[in-house]
Amino acid sequence: MSTITTKDGTIIYYKDWGSGHPVVFSHGWPLTADAWENQMLYLAANGYRCIAHDRRGHGRSSQPYKGNNMNTYADDLSELIQTLDLKKMTLIGHSTGGGEVTRYIGRHGNKHVEKIVLMGSVTPLMLKTNVNFIGLPMEKFDEIRANVLADRSQFFKDLTTPFYGTNRKGVTISQGIRDAFWLQGMQGGLKNQFDCIEAFSETDFTEDLQKFDVPTLIIHGDDDQIVPVDASAHASAKYIKNATLKIYSGGSHGLADTHKDQLNADLLAFLNT
Repeated sequence: MSTITTKDGTIIYYKDWGSGHPVVFSHGWPLTADAWENQMLYLAANGYRCIAHDRRGHGRSSQPYKGNNMNTYADDLSELIQTLDLKKMTLIGHSTGGGEVTRYIGRHGNKHVEKIVLMGSVTPLMLKTNVNFIGLPMEKFDEIRANVLADRSQFFKDLTTPFYGTNRKGVTISQGIRDAFWLQGMQGGLKNQFDCIEAFSETDFTEDLQKFDVPTLIIHGDDDQIVPVDASAHASAKYIKNATLKIYSGGSHGLADTHKDQLNADLLAFLNT
């Protein structure tokens, strides 16, 4: 397997497909780099080098007890980028991965970054607070924590319903896609995934978003039941210069699977612009 070892000794797995300008993918919770395979295969076939890693504590990366927070996730991403000597790259982040990409810009700047894509991103802040009235209440995230601790395996199976929107009329996905979601989730460490709930829900990315100075594409489903569009995509677009907002009608949180052809075409068009 292709891996790097970070400064704190954490082993980060990554896959590296194709050649050309690099496109770096960051996945959502509780998934792995495999969540991006449809897009990686398509873009690699169209002349791009596609790189995706398993976040620490997820997938094939090691499962350290500490460091399961956005600052460390961003620093891990920076170490991967430095190790592979990536330049003129596009960063693409889904959900928690959108937060990871955003915090990377906040901590490490825009050097060598040409474009950014945030898809179903948790930015700018998921949690409802005294100043963020459109966020989700803490009780929602406490419920996720309780379900993860009580029966993580069953919770991940149940989560595929709102994730892909199969509780909506006319929406269906294969059992295979559901099983793939569950398998990716169960590869991660319980401690790491538990800590990550706080990281994706309580981290405020407002200042990070204001540091973006490259063309940015924001993609979101208007029926996203995991990361509601108003509190995320619409809010993020207000902070980012040069942002283009593309809303997928009827789209769920799992656009990489449910809308893969549309997403692939939109990503390629953005990269080629």
